[in-house]
Amino acid sequence: MKLLKSTATVGSATILSRILGFIRDVILAKVFGASGETDAFFLAFKIPNFMRRLFGEGSFSLAFVPVLSEYKAAGDRAALRDLIDHVTGTLASVLLVLTAIGVIAAPLVLSIFAPGWLIDDRPEFSLSAGMLRITFPYIMLISLTALAGGILNTFERFLIPALTPVLLNLSLIAAALLLADQLEVPVTALAWGVLLAGFVQLLLQVPALMRLGLMPRPKWGWRHSGVRRIMKLMIPTLFGSSVAQVNLLFDSIIATFLVTGSVSWLYYSDRLLEFPLGVFGIALATVILPNLSQKHAKASSAEFSATLNWALRLAVVITVPAAVGLVILAGPILITLFQYDAFQPDDVRMSTYSLIAYSAGLPAFIAVKVLAPGYYARQDTTTPVKIAIAAMVTNMGLNLLFVGLLLVRGFEGPHAGLALASSVAAYLNAALLYRGLRARGVLSLDKGWLRLWIAVLLACGSMAALLYFMTHDIQAWLQASALLRVRNLSLTIMFGVLIYIFVCMVAGIKKHDLLRGSN
Repeated sequence: MKLLKSTATVGSATILSRILGFIRDVILAKVFGASGETDAFFLAFKIPNFMRRLFGEGSFSLAFVPVLSEYKAAGDRAALRDLIDHVTGTLASVLLVLTAIGVIAAPLVLSIFAPGWLIDDRPEFSLSAGMLRITFPYIMLISLTALAGGILNTFERFLIPALTPVLLNLSLIAAALLLADQLEVPVTALAWGVLLAGFVQLLLQVPALMRLGLMPRPKWGWRHSGVRRIMKLMIPTLFGSSVAQVNLLFDSIIATFLVTGSVSWLYYSDRLLEFPLGVFGIALATVILPNLSQKHAKASSAEFSATLNWALRLAVVITVPAAVGLVILAGPILITLFQYDAFQPDDVRMSTYSLIAYSAGLPAFIAVKVLAPGYYARQDTTTPVKIAIAAMVTNMGLNLLFVGLLLVRGFEGPHAGLALASSVAAYLNAALLYRGLRARGVLSLDKGWLRLWIAVLLACGSMAALLYFMTHDIQAWLQASALLRVRNLSLTIMFGVLIYIFVCMVAGIKKHDLLRGSN
């Protein structure tokens, strides 16, 4: 029950963030549409995000939280503070140098991510390079924010880190509405919004850290034993995080060779996928990593397995219907949220292709978020890297295969092949992670899994039939007013959720099934 409450706390904060994220994207679509300028911004924003996931929420957090949990369990407050001080000083120093290099060499960095624009001498390249100089410092600010969030999560203070993304959305909304009209190139307002958000997000963590008495006093600590342990653990996780980011890089490279708008279409469809992934997948992974780390430190193998079982059960019950719903409602959702002013019906159609392809992989994306902490909590950072490399190679090959096949067949949205390749690779990643945990004897499935799957599939089938019946006339959605779209979509989702829950209950899913192992 404790884990469920923590997940609900993080999930609720994330829901607020995602709702604001939707409002943000609606405003961006209305003001800027899907154009070469928006392609330029999204890539300038993707690059610091690429680095953030390597050094912040990626390899660093996965190595830092288990070590910090051990120091906490030992009960030596002075040693704990000393670790935090030296980790903060070391990370900040490395990030400062990296940020300086990125700002100075922005065009060179961008050429790696957007060779298609460079080769074709497209105006998007110089515009994106200028915005990248503004957004690149975000990597340092948000990585330090992730460090603070790791400390707070270890002490079961989940709310503040979960609320942090809200500030990015508010900053971008303000930039689009208040600053864009004041600039010669309006879209550059978004780059300044990203930079402002980095400062505000970091400052938000300060009061919570001070209340814990753990406000860092940065010290250079290359030789500190705890820092060295984290660095040792980071090396394989850095490769693991790099694998995921290399896939994104490869997607961006291919997208810059496709028709203008491809980067934006992928962005908008990915943003919709991020709602269930962020609200549930990331929230669940955030909560179970420190919990699993503590159970591993106490050698509680049965409880370790029970926690993973609980997380997987909850993932199946929530993500499978979410994936089905996104596939069927892709068009109506995109129309309701984005199809205004600069965002045209053609943009809706193109974004629908990639959203359907991404949605098919949602259960696998979240399964990876749940299963990977089973390795990191045991300080096994090598195995997930090997698995991720296999998934990366598969993804790259499928990118070329799927996009190539769609181009040969004359399909109007070949960018969807990139999304489909990501989904297929995610299933491979999840399957290999699951097999590895089973082989190590740290994950044993509880009874009742077959009954759970039957109930979920029956409920999803009933829900899918209802959703299709209510939304199959896309032209009616395009012609409806904004208010009517919102009303119809809200009612459709509500009826879909109700029929899903009803069939699940009739099929035998009990409250006990969702609570077992949640402590």
